[in-house]
Formats: sequence, C-alpha cells, structure tokens
Amino acid sequence: MSDLPTFRNLTLSRYGNVFIITMQKPPENRLNTWYCQELIRAFRTVEKILGPDSEGAVITRGSDAKFWCTGLELDESDTNPFANSDGFYPLVHTVLDFPFPTIALLTGHTFGGACPFALAHDYRIMNSKRGFFSMPPVNLGLHFDGIGSLPRLKLRPDIAAKMLLEAHRWTGEEALRDGIVHAIADPDEMLDVALEMGRKWAPKAKMGVYAALRAELWGEAIRKFQQISYVHGRLTSTPAKAKI
Repeated sequence: MSDLPTFRNLTLSRYGNVFIITMQKPPENRLNTWYCQELIRAFRTVEKILGPDSEGAVITRGSDAKFWCTGLELDESDTNPFANSDGFYPLVHTVLDFPFPTIALLTGHTFGGACPFALAHDYRIMNSKRGFFSMPPVNLGLHFDGIGSLPRLKLRPDIAAKMLLEAHRWTGEEALRDGIVHAIADPDEMLDVALEMGRKWAPKAKMGVYAALRAELWGEAIRKFQQISYVHGRLTSTPAKAKI
C-alpha cells in the first residue's frame, strides 16, 4: 500500500482490486469544498490505478463507529456562495458516474448532505448497533435542484417522502427494512462484510459498461448533479435558513 498517494484527512488503502477510502476529517467528516475535492481525487486515483475495463470496487467508510459523515459545513456558504457547486455537487456526480461499483460503509451517523452522498453509492451497509440516517433539509429551509432525485429514483415513493418531507431518522434495522441500505452489520464485522460485497461485485466492471448501465437507471440524478456542478453564473441552491 506504500505506493498509494497520500491525502489530506483521508486514507486510501487497497485489498486486491477493492479500494477503501477512509474519511478522517474532524469534526464528523463534514463536507466542504476542499474536502470534497480531496475525495474526488481519491476516486480518480483508484480509476487511474485500475485502468479501463478492469475489475474493481471502492468502499467509502468513516474512521470510527460514531460518525460516517454529518453532511455539509453550512457556514462555508456564508463566505463562498459557490461552495457546493465547486465541491459537494461534483462529488456526488463523481460517485454516480464512477466506472466501478461503489459501497458506502455507514459506520455511524449519516446526516444531511451525507445522505445523497451515500445514496449515490451503488450499495450501502449500515452499523446495526448505533447511528441514524436522516436528511433534514425541510427542517433547515435548504434546497438545491435535484435534491430529491436520488431518494425518488432509488427508494419507494413513501420512503422518499418520509426522507425528504419528514426528515425521519432511520436506525440500521429500519433502514434495511425500508430499502435504504442493503445490509447491516455489527461494528467489528462491517469491514469484512463490505470487502466481501466489494469482491463480489468488482468483476461487474470488467466489460467497461458498468457506468453506462448505471446511467440507464439513475441518469436523471446524474444529469441533475452535473448541471449544478462548477456553475458560477447563477445560484444553484437556497442557503439554509437554520443551521445545526
């Protein structure tokens, strides 16, 4: 693993053709512009190492059992109105358009903008012992174009509404029951479960059409996030009226 590049507040490790991105940014792996760009760089590094038409997968995990990610650094938009356009939106688009299977290993709390980030992954595994999954823009007065696209495309209509309009908090067992995550696991078993899943689905990228076929399923969301990425000529979101 010594040949892998170093990153700021994250590590990239390799287990055969399965790569693990471990987020290590205090507090709570919150997303701002530079950190989203660092995550994008990690994804692009994996893509470069594996090359086209190769077997491979990526797991994105938190560094402890309390938090996976608690969303955006909302204060950044006070001084940079294009923070999300330069960071968060391109990150979600990168994951949605990635040529290899992706797995979000939700080690702990997954709040706010972390929810679309997690939903952008192909698979999600949640901590069975602790942590909530909750997307509260309705409580914060926050909106951006396409905010509901991933819940609507990937979840049942009633679950998508519960997520976006009610800001419901799911436990791991509830999230599994409602189809938000694909598996739950004890904290000390989560990595093994994710690696097993990564090895299972990594061969699906070998023929070079994984991203194209994914786009047939979630193309509307891919286009939505692409259209609001790196846009400086207009505002693409309504800043939060409340902050947590």
